[in-house]
Amino acid sequence: MEPITINEIVQATGGQLICGNGKDEVLDVVTDSRKIGDRLFFVPLIGERFDGHDFISQAFENGAIGCVTEKDLSIDVKEKSIIKVENTLLAFQAIARCYRNKFQIPFVGITGSVGKTTTKDMIACVLEQKFNILKTKGNFNNEIGLPLTVFRLQKKHQIGLTEMGMSGFGEISRLVSIVKPDIAVITNIGLSHIEKLGSQENILKAKLEVLEGLNKNGLVLLNGDDPLLYGLKKRLPFKTVYFGIHNKESDLLAHDIVFNDEAGSSFNICINGKKHGMHLPVMGEHNIYNALVAIAIGLEYDMEIAEIMEGLITFKAGNMRLNIFESKGIKIINDCYNASPASMNAALKILKDMKHINRKIAILGDMLEMGEWAPKAHEEVGKEVLKNKIDFLITVGYYGKSIANAAIQEGMLQEKVVHYSTNDEVTGFLDHFLQTGDCVLVKGSRGMKMETISEHIKGEK
Repeated sequence: MEPITINEIVQATGGQLICGNGKDEVLDVVTDSRKIGDRLFFVPLIGERFDGHDFISQAFENGAIGCVTEKDLSIDVKEKSIIKVENTLLAFQAIARCYRNKFQIPFVGITGSVGKTTTKDMIACVLEQKFNILKTKGNFNNEIGLPLTVFRLQKKHQIGLTEMGMSGFGEISRLVSIVKPDIAVITNIGLSHIEKLGSQENILKAKLEVLEGLNKNGLVLLNGDDPLLYGLKKRLPFKTVYFGIHNKESDLLAHDIVFNDEAGSSFNICINGKKHGMHLPVMGEHNIYNALVAIAIGLEYDMEIAEIMEGLITFKAGNMRLNIFESKGIKIINDCYNASPASMNAALKILKDMKHINRKIAILGDMLEMGEWAPKAHEEVGKEVLKNKIDFLITVGYYGKSIANAAIQEGMLQEKVVHYSTNDEVTGFLDHFLQTGDCVLVKGSRGMKMETISEHIKGEK
């Protein structure tokens, strides 16, 4: 972080400097009182189970020179700077907004129901071939994580990549007001967070908040194969580029797609009337979409095709995000980071496209946060199991039973489907069921902790 003064923080937050020196310079803004360093500025956030105000003394002991506070403090602050504000979270975001305004570099804002983190990482792989970039760590994409990303911004950075998540209206709007992106990406509109928003149309409305504050010369990248997003064609006051695979009207279209198991994927695209072959070191149609976004952004920033191709080749999937590995003659597709209907279908397609396999086995668990949509969403996944020619289905969890029943009703043989209530029951079954040459997909929401199944197959538990 570049230095920022206490006075700048006071002005940004609209707070009152209770004590301290307004000219003092801050070298980092933190929400963790345990972080040790010189000239830190501590923001005590209030959560459901904690109150950061209880740790202000600890923050000062570890090097903080000041803090904001919603409360009257009774501690001995000596020469520390204390700024009284109405809301420490809003103050935290206001400081990030002020700090971002010190830099003229462009930002890319990425949102969507699924694929945000992978898309961001693939864009980064491309842009890093030419630029010094700042990107969101992991999935630090919320009202706390995004400001923390902004505070890592330095003079050396040339482009910023920020992932923007949400669970309700107004959240992306607040994030956008901080980073003011020049390029906005919406990967797709699925069912994630539908429990709170009620409909896909409302999810679209919430995602479109990413366009707020986009300058008139900004670029919008939308999935041309998503009906709701394609329905916006010619309705947005910005330069809009559609990327896709199936919609032939998309501006950037992937075709001649070939999947080669662990070797990855290849496809062709046409740019300025010339065909180019692209290679990805990962499987999955959904990753082709991610690559198209990365290609479009690389072209927007005047990168050569060769640079873009080199960047795509360097991509590696994140932990528990469709990691493919082999153990004891069995291939495992570990995709336990999270789950939604769209990501379930994407994973099943990858299992279908695996070659030279004895049996294709899907182990599927509950998709959480579906609300009243949960029964129907899980039933639809069950239908996709049969469509993707899966040999054996194992389900786990409360709604996993709905996946199993739907697969059977769709025509899958009952002896090819089993359901268990717990992960331990699944691993017990697998001990005598798996055979050399099998390929096993393990997929469920993060709360299901299904990575324990992958680890068991691998022999790590």
